[in-house]
Amino acid sequence: MMTIAAAFVATAMNAQGYIGGSVGFASQSYDGNSTSVWSIMPEVGYNISENVAIGAVLGYGEAGKDEAKVKKFSVAPYARFTVAKLDKINVFIDGGVGYTNTKYHAYKNNTFEVGLKPGVAVNLNDKLSFVTHFGFLGYSNSKDDTEGAKALNTFGFNLDGNNLTFGLYYNF
Repeated sequence: MMTIAAAFVATAMNAQGYIGGSVGFASQSYDGNSTSVWSIMPEVGYNISENVAIGAVLGYGEAGKDEAKVKKFSVAPYARFTVAKLDKINVFIDGGVGYTNTKYHAYKNNTFEVGLKPGVAVNLNDKLSFVTHFGFLGYSNSKDDTEGAKALNTFGFNLDGNNLTFGLYYNF
């Protein structure tokens, strides 16, 4: 028991955590009507070893206004594997699962996904990192929360702008 406790303490002392995330804001105009779209996606993680980390992203966002407001909530735990370290640049792959709930009046949609998201971290200094994710390789299931609704199942690789995120991390 003492050996296990000592190993756990040694791992915890050498490990490093991080907090950060991303925010987004846009203004959309359609047929003369404009609206704002925003999201906040805080993230917390813990480096288990030099090349492996675990973490989670929580997200909330809104689009539209008043009676036409769409709200989204998401949660996505992951395991991060650093595949290459090039001076101040780390190339990694996040393997994880995700859940997003979308609400618009009585309309509700639930989306589940499992897959891989590649990314790059640029270590600005010992405490700050600029991080970007691009793309998704995996499976997604999206279904409206109504009686008789059919699910949309997607498997594939996607590199469009909808899968591009930028964030800033504080390492402690």
